[in-house]
Amino acid sequence: MESYLIAFGVGGAMCALAQLVLDLGKLTPAVVMVLFVVLGALASGLGVYAPLVKFAGAGALVPLPGFGHALVQGVLEDVRAQGFLGIFTGGLRATAAGLKAGIVFGFLMAVIFRPRG
Repeated sequence: MESYLIAFGVGGAMCALAQLVLDLGKLTPAVVMVLFVVLGALASGLGVYAPLVKFAGAGALVPLPGFGHALVQGVLEDVRAQGFLGIFTGGLRATAAGLKAGIVFGFLMAVIFRPRG
């Protein structure tokens, strides 16, 4: 039960921070999303994000910084295994499931509902 509360607290804090940035700043939602992915990637590259993932589990992996962390970790793994080519393959391999889900569910929503634009 304690691990659920920690995950909820950490993930909720990240989401609350993103909401504060949106509400108090003049950034668009798209910019805030990219900002949080990049911050997660930077934190992962500096070795700060992995201890947070170990502590909070899904609470740190599910929000947008977790996506940046997954990209960096995938690149690092593939660079170790394949060398230079891993720079191009690692991020996509590590995040393929999330990317595929976004594409499939986005397509389904566009088919089910009438997009305006």
